[in-house]
Amino acid sequence: MTRPLNVGIQLPEVERDVRWPEYLAMARACEEVGFDSIWVGDHLLYREDGAPERGPWEAWTLLAGLAAVTSKVKLGPLVACAGFHPPAVTAKMAATVDEISAGRLVFGIGSGWNAPDFAPFDVPFDHRVSRFEDWWAIVRPLLAGKRVTHAGRWWSAEDVVLLPQPSRRIPLMVGSDGPRMLSITLPWADSWNTWYDLYGNTVAGFAESNARIDSACRDAGREPSEVERSACVFVDLDGSPAGRPYDITYEPLRGPAEAMVEHLRGLADAGADEAILVVNPITEASVRELGAVLALLDS
Repeated sequence: MTRPLNVGIQLPEVERDVRWPEYLAMARACEEVGFDSIWVGDHLLYREDGAPERGPWEAWTLLAGLAAVTSKVKLGPLVACAGFHPPAVTAKMAATVDEISAGRLVFGIGSGWNAPDFAPFDVPFDHRVSRFEDWWAIVRPLLAGKRVTHAGRWWSAEDVVLLPQPSRRIPLMVGSDGPRMLSITLPWADSWNTWYDLYGNTVAGFAESNARIDSACRDAGREPSEVERSACVFVDLDGSPAGRPYDITYEPLRGPAEAMVEHLRGLADAGADEAILVVNPITEASVRELGAVLALLDS
C-alpha cells in the first residue's frame, strides 16, 4: 500500500544536551527506517521560572551538517525565525543548505514567539509580523532567482542577487495560524504547518484547523489544493517527563503501533499531507522503534 502521508521527525532540541555524534546517528537511523524528513527547531535560548536555562545548537549550521551526511530525507527548520538574520543573508544560507543537500531543503518560516530568543541576542522582539512582512518581501523573490530592491520600514535591500543561483526554487512552508501571517504568506507558500498544541494533538482538532486554512487560501487567491498541509504530532513512547520547554496540556499519541497508524491515517483523511513526529524520548533507539510504525503504515 502507498503510504497515505509523508512522515517526518524532529531531532532533539533542548530535551537534553545532545552532541553531534548522536545527531549523526539519529539522522542515519531516520533514513534507514524510512522517515521522509528530519527537522530541527530554530531557537537560541529557553528561560522559564524555576527551570534551568536551555539552548539548542544553531539551526542552519546544524542543517548544513545534516545535509552533508544524509542522502534521501528532506530536511528543514521547524520553523526558521525571520528575526534572527537579515533577509538576504537568510536566503543565502537557505540556498547553501539546499545545495549541500542536493535539493532536499524545505524552508519553514515564521516570525518567532519565544521572548528569550530575542533580547539576550540583541534581536528586536517588537513588531514581529511587520518585520516579517519586509523580510518575506526580500527572501521570497531572491529564492525564486530574482534580483531584489526593496525599501521597507524594517528591512531593505539594494540590487541584491543570490550567486551562485539556487539550483531550483526552494519550497516554502509557513508555520503559523495567525490571520495576518497567513495573509502575507499563503499567496506564495507551498505548504502550511501547525504545531500540536495549536490543534490539540487530535485528528478532529486538525480537521478544524485545516478547514480554516482552506478558507485562508481562498482569501489569498489560492485553491486550497495548491497548499500542502503538515501537522506536528506529539508522541510519547515511555511516559517519562517530556523534557519540552513548556507544559504538555493535551493527550500525547501513544502506542501500540496500530493505534499510532490509525491516528496517522486519520490525519491523512482529515487533509494532512505530512505528519512530523515530536517524540518523547527522542533518541536513536526511539527513531528505530518508530520504524515499526512506518512499516505498518506502508502495509
